[in-house]
Amino acid sequence: MDLDEFTAANAPKDGGDAFQKENSKLLDITVDGTVMVKAGSMVAYTGDLTFTGKSSAEGGITGMVKEAVSSEGTPIMEAEGSGHLYVAEQEKKVQVLSLDADEGISVNGNDILAFESRVDYEIKTIGGLSEAAAGGLTNVHLSGPGTVTLTTHGDPLVATPPITTDPDATVAWSTNLSPSVGTNKMIEIGQSSNESIQMDFTGSEGFVVVQPFEEGGQRQQQ
Repeated sequence: MDLDEFTAANAPKDGGDAFQKENSKLLDITVDGTVMVKAGSMVAYTGDLTFTGKSSAEGGITGMVKEAVSSEGTPIMEAEGSGHLYVAEQEKKVQVLSLDADEGISVNGNDILAFESRVDYEIKTIGGLSEAAAGGLTNVHLSGPGTVTLTTHGDPLVATPPITTDPDATVAWSTNLSPSVGTNKMIEIGQSSNESIQMDFTGSEGFVVVQPFEEGGQRQQQ
């Protein structure tokens, strides 16, 4: 492949939606006003954009536009202006979802990527999950209408309850669900399985998104 072929093959796509995947791991957001994105997810932009969040002690934007009651936040910042904003997260796959006015989704704060500013959001910690077990799991509750994007390690499984999941592999669920958190002591007999903390989703409606990857180790290092 010569330089011209390389440039043409990997050039930004023309037209398309305001939230458009350039490839499976890179999102192109057409900004005309404001948009909410995960802090640190910007890889490039064109035009005139500014980013608002909280400054860290080391300098730079850390996000956390809203904070949970526990004073723990999730790293979300506001991008404002006009141009194209390119965001990505550690080579994870980008999932673009369109919410209607009566729809909502709760996304793990580690897996949220971006959403329209018209989408209402609230940051909550998941009751029953200790920081030691789940790395301080914080979710962003998003309510439509509007477009939201999240990221997954690999292709996700979207299942209907009842289902029990590992918190470290749980990406999101519909907001009509309220998971209960419990400890399965039976599987701890003998050698530890590292699967003692589980999330139980009951009922027959809604959905739960899980990924073929456990992020607990990464959360505890952040």
